[in-house]
Amino acid sequence: MERPLPPGLIGRAIGWLECVPLCIPEVFFRFGIGLAFWRSGQTKIQSWPTTLSLFRDEYKIPILPPEIAAYIATAVELSAPILLLLGLATRLGAAAMLGMTIVIQAFVYPQSYPTHLLWAGPMIYLILRGPGVLSIDHLIRKRFARP
Repeated sequence: MERPLPPGLIGRAIGWLECVPLCIPEVFFRFGIGLAFWRSGQTKIQSWPTTLSLFRDEYKIPILPPEIAAYIATAVELSAPILLLLGLATRLGAAAMLGMTIVIQAFVYPQSYPTHLLWAGPMIYLILRGPGVLSIDHLIRKRFARP
């Protein structure tokens, strides 16, 4: 059961904010988190020898050889943001980036949890709720959904 809005200016402001369509923050979530990962991917491909050195000497992901980890991380950082930008396979792209964030948090920079939490919030929202109506996913779902 919804509580009534407080009277006056605050109540009107809250009412106005609650009328903002969800597609607006959903687009910001997709673009914002996508941009952070895209920039990281661009940095990696600008100096591949440096990237390999970082994966070998600093990141040290367990289980995966540094070269394989570098290729996987770069592929995620260059493909998932495009998916988010288009709103295509958004949940898959966000899940890949969230998985990468969890690996970074657990094995590379555990002290950076404030940043990783800021990244995880929009990704979790997109995984749970999808990209919203301003997306290719929405058009596909609308076209192929059963009546």
